[in-house]
Amino acid sequence: MRSNVLGEDLASCSENPRTGFRRDGFCSGGPNDLGSHTVCAVMTEAFLRYTLERGNDLITPHPEWDFPGLRPGDRWCLCAARWEEARQAGVAPPVILAACDKLCLEVIHREDLFAHAFQ
Repeated sequence: MRSNVLGEDLASCSENPRTGFRRDGFCSGGPNDLGSHTVCAVMTEAFLRYTLERGNDLITPHPEWDFPGLRPGDRWCLCAARWEEARQAGVAPPVILAACDKLCLEVIHREDLFAHAFQ
């Protein structure tokens, strides 16, 4: 089992919609996950607009990729670098710490991630 940023077993991020690089519900990184989809985030309108403007449409469904399209409130595994970019732009979505793979700390400062913990 992978570890989360709290030093515990990694919790599931979302089963509906089913998320994760492997679509197994977990934000677990690994050697094949070049984007490091290790941050479990709760989608916000501001973040969804931000990432759309940068060419990553997370709103439109794509069944061929097992992607339902996201709405505010959905939980989704984000690439650590995109989350950090959004944080610097002031639009980072809140995160579920128990479901963030510790690998995200290679890109994101721990204090920044913890400051965005979902309440």
